[in-house]
Amino acid sequence: MATDLETSLRNAAEKVAQYVADVATMTVETKSVLVAEDGAADFKAAKPIARTVVKLDGDSENIIPLRKGSDAALQVDASLLELHQANVRAAIDYRARMLDILVGILKPRG
Repeated sequence: MATDLETSLRNAAEKVAQYVADVATMTVETKSVLVAEDGAADFKAAKPIARTVVKLDGDSENIIPLRKGSDAALQVDASLLELHQANVRAAIDYRARMLDILVGILKPRG
């Protein structure tokens, strides 16, 4: 029968493994929603306007907002893209801080 210490260590190891799996791929999705004239917004109706997937190994996928210009050529919606890039930077910074904390917890103390 497992002791309380063994059970606690196993649970901690499972939590660390789950956290590592969670940070291996980070998805940032920026959505938009129309605001009614009365100021109300139906957040359940929000639609994605940009998405970025960043993997721990450095691979990434970006889906960016485009609009048709007056000449029917596709153009990047710069203001929406900048908003999304700010969200991506914030998520990457957060993940880096969490990984630093995790490494600090796992680092042997001497």
